[in-house]
Amino acid sequence: MALKRRNRVEATFAMSSMTDLIFLLLLFFVMASTMSSPNDIKINLPQARAKTNTKQVVAKVFIDNLGTYSVALGREKPVKINQEDLELYLSSVQQQDSAMYIALHADEDIAYKEVVHVLDIANQHKMKLVIATRK
Repeated sequence: MALKRRNRVEATFAMSSMTDLIFLLLLFFVMASTMSSPNDIKINLPQARAKTNTKQVVAKVFIDNLGTYSVALGREKPVKINQEDLELYLSSVQQQDSAMYIALHADEDIAYKEVVHVLDIANQHKMKLVIATRK
């Protein structure tokens, strides 16, 4: 007596449930990445390739790697100054000659907020500011 198997086992793999799962994960990551907004601002900082000379630079502001401010007029030796007194100093220099430039020499390892502080002072008093770079 020959018995036939009525239930035949198929050797195929159903991919439809796997593709549904992959598309759901893809949709989740796309939605999650568009909803997150970072608090960073991308800034492209320029690098100097050529050397320019400004003959009208009278005041120089130096910021070293410790955040210490120094100022100098012309070719004088730099003198240390407090951050609070910097605005008074720059406004008194501007009253002497409003057509002059202020050169900012900042160390590359300082926090960017120190540079922005000097830029804010120059912007408030409508001063001409030059950021000094190394070649």
